[in-house]
Amino acid sequence: MSDNCCQKKGCELSKLKKQQAKVLWMVLFINLGMFVIEFGMGIRADSLSLTGDSLDMLGDALVYASSLYVINKGSKAQAGAAFLKGTIMFLFAIAVFGRASYQIFAGANPEATIMSTIGVVALLANLLCLLLLTRHRKDNLNMSSVWLCSRNDIIANTSVLVAAGLVFLTHSVLPDLAIGFLLTFVFAKSASKVLSQSWREMQQT
Repeated sequence: MSDNCCQKKGCELSKLKKQQAKVLWMVLFINLGMFVIEFGMGIRADSLSLTGDSLDMLGDALVYASSLYVINKGSKAQAGAAFLKGTIMFLFAIAVFGRASYQIFAGANPEATIMSTIGVVALLANLLCLLLLTRHRKDNLNMSSVWLCSRNDIIANTSVLVAAGLVFLTHSVLPDLAIGFLLTFVFAKSASKVLSQSWREMQQT
């Protein structure tokens, strides 16, 4: 009876990990594709918020890759992967801040039409990712940190659309810069949360 119970639990765990891996592969490819699109269009449109969001897409792709690597490993390895995710988030916060500082001095005006079009595409892509990840967000630290990254993407995408609308209405670079700095804050705050949580778990294992 006990052996059958253990075998059943083992089968359920194996099935869960396969489901997690399938979802992670799907969101990995979605984010890689959107990074290429957003980064190229962000440079073309001189948009800080768009290029910042594209870097977030790349960071998420790396996050999903690290999550796939540790999916069959123990809690210590998963905590280490989560710590890596937090570090990546923090580095991208610095990158967006650096881009914002550069754009202040460059004085380029972003193209609102490109920003809004690509922003809508990115929002739809990230809503799909969030939907795929939501059912696994409470499985473990590995999946919960991945879900948090995806949720941040929705905030970033919405911010890009707000920036595009304000740029169109005001014909000013200031809304784009403001959203870029807001994304910096969001990335840094999420990074600190993931880093502290993963650090505590690494200390306990």
